[in-house]
Amino acid sequence: MAAYGQTQYSPALQPAGPYASYTHHTQGYSMPSYSSGISSGIFQGTHAISSSTPFNPAQQEFSAYSSYSQSQYSPYYNSHHYNSPYLTSSNISPAAITAPLAYQHPEHPIMLPNHSPESHTGEYHPPPSPPTPGKEEGVPTRRGSDGKLRGRKRASDPAPPLDSDIERVFIWDLDETIIIFHSLLTGTFSTRFGKDSSKAVSLGLWMEEMIFNLADSRLFFNDLEECDQVHIDDVASDDNGQDLSTYNFGSDGFQSPAGAGSLCLGSGVHGGVDWMRKLAFRYRRVKEIYNTYKNNVGGLLGSPKREEWLQLRREMEVLTDLWLTQALKALALINSRPNCVNVLVTTTQLIPALSKVLLYGLGSAFPIENIYSATKTGKESCFERVSQRFGRRAVYVVIGDGAEEETVAKKKNMPFWRVSCRADLEALSHALELDYL
Repeated sequence: MAAYGQTQYSPALQPAGPYASYTHHTQGYSMPSYSSGISSGIFQGTHAISSSTPFNPAQQEFSAYSSYSQSQYSPYYNSHHYNSPYLTSSNISPAAITAPLAYQHPEHPIMLPNHSPESHTGEYHPPPSPPTPGKEEGVPTRRGSDGKLRGRKRASDPAPPLDSDIERVFIWDLDETIIIFHSLLTGTFSTRFGKDSSKAVSLGLWMEEMIFNLADSRLFFNDLEECDQVHIDDVASDDNGQDLSTYNFGSDGFQSPAGAGSLCLGSGVHGGVDWMRKLAFRYRRVKEIYNTYKNNVGGLLGSPKREEWLQLRREMEVLTDLWLTQALKALALINSRPNCVNVLVTTTQLIPALSKVLLYGLGSAFPIENIYSATKTGKESCFERVSQRFGRRAVYVVIGDGAEEETVAKKKNMPFWRVSCRADLEALSHALELDYL
């Protein structure tokens, strides 16, 4: 009978049967193995590096990963472009230039859409990536150590961050770290990796000829060899800003009959005011040429040098098993972050170093302001300059193959990533993709 005159519902609710016993399934979580047979290690300094995500130690000896924060960066950001105050002059025009070759591993076809030499653009494009949450809309701000609210730059903002806003600086060595050059000439590379020694030496000599030909013919190396500078702007204070569009460098009397070497004995030793101004003009023009042609090296070389250069780049990538391509991937990952920067410190003189950077297609990875030559002062002095420029709050990571940069990194308590083979660059890219660095 229904209580209080309510209609009896049918069918009636049935009591539930006994519950079946629940079997707990343990699910193990682990990161897929990433094994590349790497023997290099990373030095841990006072700038702690850690991650909350486990990492396979088969990649490298990630002893320092226990202290890097993985939450500082989202995995992917659009690359930022660096603008120079000296971009072009009226007599330097890349118009009607057929762009040079950009090398890329087949698994990232966006960087090399067409293997035809006529279609190469020379500009490195980072691999495509999925959108990051909060990328299209605003990213929540965070509070810095100084108590001020900070937020990541919007992906659509093309302006590069100020030096004081940089949070992480990656200091790279050049030879045998990013590029393979010197070891081709000495035979070290072919011996170590089982390559054709005669072919390696031949390619090394070919590249050496192109490097110094470009340095002499377009970058004033004949004038500047004895007046080497650490940085492109070191003599900018002697530049009066004169328009150089019609300036004749060949007849300005820069070199005295005895040679300019006696007037440029080292850093801080100046010749006369007029001579120093002419020196500054040359470095300003080098800067303009670099910024104008860094993505159009073929236009700078002209034909038939352009075709020879494209062929040389192809053959070197084959011989070195895409070493440069792997280095470019790591450089692009760093450049894709809003508050990270790549800096190059090399023992090569500044002008030949700029020639190397252009011919190896690294112009997009390194703004000319981020290139330092340690030929005269040594790497420790250059590292100190970089530290003063970006400040003590930034974290510095050193990447190289030599004892000098490793020693300086340890002395300054900077983490050091050793590159001794191509697999080390692969592991570096993998660590960057996972935000371990």
